[in-house]
Amino acid sequence: MLIKTPAVAELIELALNEDLCGGDPTSEALFDENSKARAVIKAKSDLIICGLPLISMVFQKVDPQVTIVLNKKDGDFCPAQTSVVELNGRALSILAAERTILNFLQRMSGIATRTRKTSSLTPLGILDTRKTTPGHRILEKYAVKIGGGRNHRLNLSGGIMIKDNHIDAFGSITNCVKRIKSKVPHTLKIEVEVRNFDEAREAVDAGADIILLDNMTTEAMKRICNELKGLAIFEASGGITESRLAELTDCGLDFVSMGALTHSVTAADLSMTIAFETQDKL
Repeated sequence: MLIKTPAVAELIELALNEDLCGGDPTSEALFDENSKARAVIKAKSDLIICGLPLISMVFQKVDPQVTIVLNKKDGDFCPAQTSVVELNGRALSILAAERTILNFLQRMSGIATRTRKTSSLTPLGILDTRKTTPGHRILEKYAVKIGGGRNHRLNLSGGIMIKDNHIDAFGSITNCVKRIKSKVPHTLKIEVEVRNFDEAREAVDAGADIILLDNMTTEAMKRICNELKGLAIFEASGGITESRLAELTDCGLDFVSMGALTHSVTAADLSMTIAFETQDKL
């Protein structure tokens, strides 16, 4: 569930201040304080909708009196021209929140849509990464989940990840794993990033739970997964695209992590159409 955590509340506050720091002189000059409006948010292309709980959170800050009718829920497929949300209330409030709401929905729906498409291409578990927009990680990882993907670490505290820099600093995978096991709770799983079969073998022998096969050929991954089957969980990473998923499906992998789900996504196409009360014309 997407709930209003302090991080989400701070992000909404930042987004509104970014857009409304000087007010809205255009709308304030054109509409009376109590002018009413009705708005409809529509999908302009086929998409998986995501981010709808943020609408009420935004209006809690802008104007709690605006009524919100959700025609869809997060995770629903919305064909082009689907009415997703209806809003009724003060015209100035709806106009003030318009861009902030659309920015959230378009970004998060884009991530959910791409993740749903990617997940449909393979039975392997599709994982996100920490390659997220600064400050937006909780929203972007939520969107991955809504799209049918799975979350890797939310942050550095989410698990042990031994990478090449750590290995180079301490001389070997074995040294890193041994040192970490002496210092952290046994409940934290240990993942090791490896670059070849010998490193994978060493990581398994050292007691790693998850082996991250980084930037490897399909044949190299297949050998590791087959020869070390059952000894660890195997995850592939490193510039993997949707076009490569078919050939990875039968390698013996458990997961594929893809930074592109969040760092290279295209925003979904949504729009808000607003109908106003009749205004006096000059």
